[in-house]
Amino acid sequence: MQITTKSASMTKVQWLALLSFSGILLYIIIDLILFFLRPDLPVFTHAESDYGNGSWSWLMDSNFLLRCALSLAALLAFWSALPRTLLSRIGLVLFGVWAIGSGILAFFPDDYEGTPPTVHGAIHLLVAAIAFLCCLLATLLLTILLARRWRGRPVVIGLILSWILAAAGQFLLVRHGFAPGSLDGLYERIFLGFELLWIALVMAQLAWGKQQAG
Repeated sequence: MQITTKSASMTKVQWLALLSFSGILLYIIIDLILFFLRPDLPVFTHAESDYGNGSWSWLMDSNFLLRCALSLAALLAFWSALPRTLLSRIGLVLFGVWAIGSGILAFFPDDYEGTPPTVHGAIHLLVAAIAFLCCLLATLLLTILLARRWRGRPVVIGLILSWILAAAGQFLLVRHGFAPGSLDGLYERIFLGFELLWIALVMAQLAWGKQQAG
C-alpha cells in the first residue's frame, strides 16, 4: 500500500510539472505572435505589458492569466515534491505571490511611456514590482534547496546561471529602466526569460528526471 501511494504521488508531480512546462512553451509562442502583431512596440524599449493596450490587448491578458496558471501548476508540483522545510515554505509563499500577481496584471493595463499616469497603470506597476521581487526571492530560496537536493546533477548549474541572469535583468530594470529612451523592455525580458527558463528546467527535471536527491 505504501508503494502504491508513493507511485500515485510521483504521477501527480510529473503531471503538474508537464502541465507547467507546456504552459511555458505556449506563453513563449503567444509572446512571439504578439511581437509580429505589434511591430509598433520595439521589444528593447517597450515592456511586455504594453501589449496589454490596443486591439490585441486580450491576447496579452490571456498570457498574463496563462503565466498565473503555469506558475500555480509549478507551485503545486513543488508542494508535492519538496520536503516541508522553512526554506521551502517561504519560497513557495513568495512563488504564490508571483503567480497570483501575474494573473492580477491582466485586469489592470499599464501606461504607455510618456502618457498621463492612470490609477490602473499605477496598480499594474505596483503589482508587477511586487510579483517580480517575490519571484526572484522565491527562485533564490528554491535554488538553494534544490542545489542541496539535486547535488551533482547538471540541472543545478542551469538553475544557478538562470537565477543570476534573471537577477541581473531585474537589477538593470530597477537601475536604468522606466526612464525615457531606456532599454526597460530588454531588461524586463531578460528577467522574465530566465525566470521562465528556471521554472522550465525544474519542471523538466520533475517530469522526466529523478525527483529524489541522489
